[in-house]
Amino acid sequence: MSSQLERNFVEMTGRMTKNEAMEEANRCLYCYDAPCITACPTSIQIPNFIKKIASSNMKGSALTIMDANPIGASCARVCPTEILCEGACVLNSSTKPIKIGQLQRYATDWAMETDVELFKKGEPNGYKVAIVGSGPAGLSAARELSRFGYSVTIFEAEAKAGGLNTYGIVSFRLPNEVADWEVAQVEKLGVEIKTNTRVGVDISAEDILTQYDSVIVAVGMGSVPNLGIEGEELEGVHDAIEFVKRTKMGVLTEDLIGKRVAVIGAGNTAIDGATCAVRLGAEQVDILYRRTEKEMTAYQYEYEFAKQDGVGFKWLTAPKRIIGDEAGKVTGLECVKMKLGEAGADGRQRPEAIEGSEFIIEVDAVIKAIGQTRFVPLIEAFGLQHTNGVVDIDETTMQTSNAKVFACGDVVFGNGQGEAMVVTAAQQGKNAANIIHERFKKQSGNA
Repeated sequence: MSSQLERNFVEMTGRMTKNEAMEEANRCLYCYDAPCITACPTSIQIPNFIKKIASSNMKGSALTIMDANPIGASCARVCPTEILCEGACVLNSSTKPIKIGQLQRYATDWAMETDVELFKKGEPNGYKVAIVGSGPAGLSAARELSRFGYSVTIFEAEAKAGGLNTYGIVSFRLPNEVADWEVAQVEKLGVEIKTNTRVGVDISAEDILTQYDSVIVAVGMGSVPNLGIEGEELEGVHDAIEFVKRTKMGVLTEDLIGKRVAVIGAGNTAIDGATCAVRLGAEQVDILYRRTEKEMTAYQYEYEFAKQDGVGFKWLTAPKRIIGDEAGKVTGLECVKMKLGEAGADGRQRPEAIEGSEFIIEVDAVIKAIGQTRFVPLIEAFGLQHTNGVVDIDETTMQTSNAKVFACGDVVFGNGQGEAMVVTAAQQGKNAANIIHERFKKQSGNA
């Protein structure tokens, strides 16, 4: 990626100045029964950390945040605060809500820059826990377990730890150094992270079950599934997850300058793919969705951001065929107009093709963003019951069908179960760690 394009991927939002942070912190009412805490999936003591900013106790502020949320620096940037903490702020009814996300970033940025020690490893208790996956859920579980005194090993298939935060969230929202810092915080507590280690290839599930006292499965989701249409093998057709990943790693080779791009899907990953394409110099980027704006799954602020970036939206439009030239490169996309029919089992109206409404748009690249596949072979290697790749758990104990194995994060999200947010995955990781700890405490008679 050229230096000019690299500049397009620099974090968009600047941090608060000290004066801005102080002024904003002093606006807070420090509610005793604060609704913002209830609205935060990790229950950060928000008035507490804000009051510490106001009193210049930056370490105390960062501690308050990171104690509740092991990936609090990332969440300060990627949480949909307008529907969580800030959406619940009592000041919404009179003025404007406190800028909680920006204040959280201010405090965690201070922690990153000073490299202050926030936590210590607990006294060893003799138990070993394996965690499969080093994304938000896995890192959060590892951090908590290490503080409790467990020997923790994370198995990560990729070359770097961090999962979604490292590879899947665009760098102009979440810079690499933020995710790297959060990983380093976990490693400093003695957690061993074995990267480039794929379960089922480099180590078997059976070996993990044998060697560890408990196991947490915290893998995310895989690649984007095929569209199932002609032309997907053409040069210029991309998996949105891999596309974003390559921009994060700075190794994208395709030149999109001046080109036309179609993105299929309307979730947050589709928005990421589209806005990355804009930053890579594409002249025109359109998101195609077979339903309407009302049904899109992307967060509202993501949608607004894409529109500000100049991304176009073609609603009730589905791809029918990808067209290529003799050299095997994408030149166009045949689409069909849709209409919403009867509601399906999930309550959503099903899109139906309108006969004879086919049309062709000229494009040079197609980015597929229609959901993600599941790691079914890995799940089944541990012998876990699942529903279409979503691991079945007891929602109270997070225990799977194997009493020794717990699951959290994207691997338990889906089929109406859970909420696919980074902050939710972090809380699930904490919950799994606490449940395991309570179980071993009872076993050892320390309850």
